Amino acid sequence: MEKNKKQNRLKGAVLSLSLLTVMAGAAVAPALQIILEYFHDVDQTLVQMIISIPSLFIALTSFVFPTLCRRFRTRELVLMGLTLYVVGGCLAGAFSNIWLVLAFRALVGMGVGIIMPLSTGLLSFYFPPEEQDKLMGWSSAMNQMGGVVATLLSGVLASISWRASFLVYLLGLISVILCLIYLPNDRLGPREKARKGEGAWKKYHVFIVAIFLEMFTFFVYPSAFAMETAKGRIIPHQYIAVIMAGMDFAAFLGGLGFVMVKMALGRKTRFLAPVLFICGYGLLLLGDGWAWVIGGSALIGFANGMGIPFIISSGARKAGVEAATTVMPMLSMGLYCAQFLTPMLLSVIGALFGGVGLAHLPYAAALVSGLVFLAWSARIKS
Repeated sequence: MEKNKKQNRLKGAVLSLSLLTVMAGAAVAPALQIILEYFHDVDQTLVQMIISIPSLFIALTSFVFPTLCRRFRTRELVLMGLTLYVVGGCLAGAFSNIWLVLAFRALVGMGVGIIMPLSTGLLSFYFPPEEQDKLMGWSSAMNQMGGVVATLLSGVLASISWRASFLVYLLGLISVILCLIYLPNDRLGPREKARKGEGAWKKYHVFIVAIFLEMFTFFVYPSAFAMETAKGRIIPHQYIAVIMAGMDFAAFLGGLGFVMVKMALGRKTRFLAPVLFICGYGLLLLGDGWAWVIGGSALIGFANGMGIPFIISSGARKAGVEAATTVMPMLSMGLYCAQFLTPMLLSVIGALFGGVGLAHLPYAAALVSGLVFLAWSARIKS
């Protein structure tokens, strides 16, 4: 009984990290339009980097994560990452200089670059394979629930001030308390260097490319939804944050139901996320009305909630107990590279195809990406 309580507390501490990770950069997305208006004399792409710059530093931190694992123990790493997350996240709203804002957003990225591999890798390290599908689904659900809470809270805070929206990163204090009390201070891997990166890339590249495609396809939504919806002039601005939070709730349901869906679909599960993405962006392309927007948002959210745990659990199962120091940093790098590059790629696509007169061009780009993701998913063997 005492052992079960200890295990459940450990699960709670590790899963609390998932509240903070994948949507870390996009937590202040509902305030982006207000931030754009404040920095009206700054290039729009630079302001959009407030959302994407954490992703670049998450990817860069992923390169050094195995080295950090050799030098620091589990609890030390987690608290280091959480400190960067909370401090960098909250203080970004204290400045009126866009470069200082971006600098503190970079600290958020460094923090998440440490937290993200641990949030999933510790599940493989501490728990047996037969529990991992369920726990990966819970991790995805917790992540999306964090997105629901953060998006709604950020929207409320943004109505006070764009600066206040950054206080949403105080949510990290929940994990600080839980990890201080319940997380062991173990060493994740040996002190010697791990296998060569090129060998790991060859072994895990199918999962890395898959999660890049998955996240690019999804991240078009938080990058473009507020501005694309505003163009339609049908849905009032104050409801945009609510719809985005609803998308996160659909993703939460996807993660929560991941194990049941995987049991029902078997190997076909690998095709579910890309098909749902294609359908979701298809609805957003077809119309600007409430039904189209809400239906498309729900499908995109559910796709993300299903896709991430499938790819991560498949990669973790292949890596075994070494997942935290091998495949997880590489998956983290692929995921957040996609988040960082999405606004830039959308700008390039807009420059190349903006003259063709297609409404909602970002959604069309995501639909094409969804088709590529569908084709690539045939290579995933779970």
